[in-house]
Amino acid sequence: MTVKPDWLRVKAPQRERVANVKEILRDLALNTVCEEASCPNIGECFNAGTATFLIMGPACTRACPYCDIDFEKKPKPLDPTEPERLAEAIRRMKLNHVVITSVNRDDLPDGGASQFVQCIKAVRTISLHTTIEVLIPDLCGNWDALEIILEAAPEVLNHNTETVSRLYRRVRPQGNYDRTLELLNRSRQIAPWTYTKSGIMVGLGETDAEIRQVMQDLRGVDCDILTIGQYLQPSQKHLKVDEFIHPEQFTAWKAFGEELGFLQVVSSPLTRSSYHAEQVRELMERYPRSQF
Repeated sequence: MTVKPDWLRVKAPQRERVANVKEILRDLALNTVCEEASCPNIGECFNAGTATFLIMGPACTRACPYCDIDFEKKPKPLDPTEPERLAEAIRRMKLNHVVITSVNRDDLPDGGASQFVQCIKAVRTISLHTTIEVLIPDLCGNWDALEIILEAAPEVLNHNTETVSRLYRRVRPQGNYDRTLELLNRSRQIAPWTYTKSGIMVGLGETDAEIRQVMQDLRGVDCDILTIGQYLQPSQKHLKVDEFIHPEQFTAWKAFGEELGFLQVVSSPLTRSSYHAEQVRELMERYPRSQF
């Protein structure tokens, strides 16, 4: 793998705090995308007592060549105790904001929507003041399933675009660029009070113009929040990094996104979809929305 530039080096985490978070996760038999996807920010986030929980996993029914999550054509049945265990972890960690994501479960008729709903309900029961962000798959275009999730009223509905349209076949072969935009657009129509969010990774061979086009497309469906981060190759078997983008370019994209009207743009080499996601609480105070 290509040697990383200095700006991609991360500080060593405080071992004791990280160990405490891991102990909770192991005790409750929970998965996090932080660990499964080899996120470079795992030390910082665990040190801060935060985590992005990965439900219905750890194996995924898709094998995207950029992702480090394991592939399994026929994963295990859903665990009905998972929502309660998740809620208990959030209680123990005293989280003000939680991100709940999942592997793709194309083997399920609703793509796992019902499990998202049960997790949201469990968290609401045990941690009433915790705001909830769900980072969902495309559900194979099952819009009834999307509506089921939105009816559970998460504060943030996140679905990642990942890359530019031209690179979808290579980077996200089982995904569809237009379907991603439609999901975000339908989310806005179904639940206009819900904040919508998406993320893209760069360094896979896209151009500046293509990134700006994605940003315009996302604003075209009234997406509220955007994250932009550097793609990092998890292993030799994954897609190679085409280019390490300089931090100044991320700053330029942030400025462009703010001009387009995003409520928040988080853009830096180490940014990931749920990195510093708790900041959305501040955004909700600045731009309040009511369901009624």
